[in-house]
Parts: sequence; C-alpha cells; structure tokens
Amino acid sequence: MGAPKKTLGYSSRTEAVLALRASGLSTRQIAERIGIPENTVTALEHSSGRAKKRPTRPSEENGRTILFPCRVLDRLGPHAAKRGIHPNHLARLLVEVAVDEGLIDSILDDVGVTYA
Repeated sequence: MGAPKKTLGYSSRTEAVLALRASGLSTRQIAERIGIPENTVTALEHSSGRAKKRPTRPSEENGRTILFPCRVLDRLGPHAAKRGIHPNHLARLLVEVAVDEGLIDSILDDVGVTYA
C-alpha cells in the first residue's frame, strides 16, 4: 500500500471524506468535490472505523419513512451545514414546523400548488 494521497489540503482522502461529511455534505457532494466514485467515499468512511452504527432514534422507531429526492437534500445541504445538522434532519424540522404552525395551506397557496 502506498502513502496516503493528500486531498483538498487534508493528509489523506479518508481525512477529507470525514471532514466533508462532518460539514454536512452528502456522499454525492463529497465524491464530486474529491473526484472519486460515491462507493469509494462510503468505503473510506467505513474503513476509517468512524462509521459506527448509531442507536436507533425514537422518531425512527415511531415514525414513517418519507423519501426526499437527492436533489432536494443536496439543496438543503448548505442550510443544514450552517446549523450543524444533516440535511435529512433539516427536512424533518421544516415539515414539523410547517405542520405545527399551520403553514401548509399558506405555503402551497403561495407557490400555486392545487390538488383536486
């Protein structure tokens, strides 16, 4: 095995991947920024030993799954990073606040969404 490849000012690609992940970037964004395939990003994370299984959150046990398009989560990335959270967490918060504050009709009316 050769010496670690310096990447984006980090001493190795693994270090770069971990730092970019910590800043809230998605796997796709990390891959594009470093110039490696997405599966390599995942492999580097797992081989670092830092991709440990986390405990299941109560919302995951008691909730239902909603799939957001990757393009939406990618666009939420910078806003999530400012708050130090993951884009998925920001998406959940946005939906929760919109529901709790009774904003659903206002939001949909403002953008002209109507359903029969």
